[in-house]
Amino acid sequence: MAESGGLTPLDYTRYDFKNPETYKERTPRGLSRDIIRTISKIKNEPAWMLDYRLRAYDHFLSHPLQDWGPDLTDLDFDSYTYYANPLEGEPRKRWEDLPDDVKNTFDRLGIPKAEREFFGGVGAQYDSGTVYHKIRDDLTKKGVIFCDTDTAVKEHTDLLRKYFGKIVPFTDNKFAALNSAVWSGGSFVYIPPGVDAGIPLQAYFRINARSVGQFERTLIIADKGAKVHYIEGCTAPVYSDNSLHAAVVEVVAEPDAKVRYTTVQNWSKNVYNLVTKRAVAYENSLVEWVDGNLGSKVTMKYPSVYLKGRGARADILSVAFASEGQVIDSGAKAVHSAPDTSSKIISKSIAIRGGRTSYRGLLHVAPGATGVKSAVRCDALLPDDVSRSDTYPYNEIHEEDATITHEAVVGKIGEEEIFYLMSRGLKESDAIHLILMGFLAEFAKELPVDYALELNRLIQLEMSGAVG
Repeated sequence: MAESGGLTPLDYTRYDFKNPETYKERTPRGLSRDIIRTISKIKNEPAWMLDYRLRAYDHFLSHPLQDWGPDLTDLDFDSYTYYANPLEGEPRKRWEDLPDDVKNTFDRLGIPKAEREFFGGVGAQYDSGTVYHKIRDDLTKKGVIFCDTDTAVKEHTDLLRKYFGKIVPFTDNKFAALNSAVWSGGSFVYIPPGVDAGIPLQAYFRINARSVGQFERTLIIADKGAKVHYIEGCTAPVYSDNSLHAAVVEVVAEPDAKVRYTTVQNWSKNVYNLVTKRAVAYENSLVEWVDGNLGSKVTMKYPSVYLKGRGARADILSVAFASEGQVIDSGAKAVHSAPDTSSKIISKSIAIRGGRTSYRGLLHVAPGATGVKSAVRCDALLPDDVSRSDTYPYNEIHEEDATITHEAVVGKIGEEEIFYLMSRGLKESDAIHLILMGFLAEFAKELPVDYALELNRLIQLEMSGAVG
């Protein structure tokens, strides 16, 4: 697609590049109790964490794959490498101390620039290893903790153990059990009472090796009256073999706290992305998920908020973009367990070139949760005749005193719209791109500027050659 309207020329090599697989620590392919013991030994973990891993592994073995959603029968868990780390020892705090190939990877992805200009703290994970982590001194002085989760196990043990595995237990689903058995890296964030982090914290996750699994574990705690915005990005190069990403994210919003969690996912189309993300919200707190899913072979991701305190609120805004060979099964869950709670779920999806998107959502109102208000809106756009979009809403309302709305719309791009834009000098492909970005404007405006520009470029890449 040619340049138009001042858009940046397309260059997918920004994402699709790979380094030689030179790792300081790496386990053989396959999964077993010995592999899990090896991972724990490499990390020099306390006995309680190894015990947790082994119990999770036993549950993983006994728990079948779900019989709903995308087809996962091609998953061969013994074909993946479960731990590969380019570093020995702790994550580096100076960019200059990273190996050249790792440093150059994140340079190309814009991480140092982002750290300098936009964020209060940055973490970078390369396959299984958190290679870099740094937080601004002014946030540290406020008592903010932002480190990788492996470090938190050793340095913030009591605080981590209070919440770890409590929001997403390993018994929740097969992939939560897998993550709990082999997790590595991820972010640990703690915001003290009344502290507003003020500036976002960012983590970036990169898969480099062939047939590797990435299993970060993220735990975010906003104490009473605290505020934080956490942003994550994800990419991987293209291989003929599949890779596996199965993260677990746990978020705690104590009374009067506010947490926003933003994701822009751009995994390559050979990655199974099977993620469990869940938050609990207490009295008068707010949890916001802003979730963009543009890459992967198969995605299953349903950010959830359990509203456990009176007046708690949840806002979930998600986007799914599926092209040829992609199945993006995403959505949201809002579980209202307390009175006067509210939730808003907005889902936007686009499927092109035979891609498939699905909205899968749950709205649950428990007995006694009076005065609940919830609104769900699902908008799907199908620019061609070979793609597919489905909606699977589940409403479980056990209280009469609740106000619930649900709206779902599937549409196509009108010929009149395309004709109008082409009459103003745009090529057909550029006209469709402009329409798609308008459809996603509600999502894009919630992103930091650099991420919004990135979303624009990614949509361009997918649309290149799709029409015209």
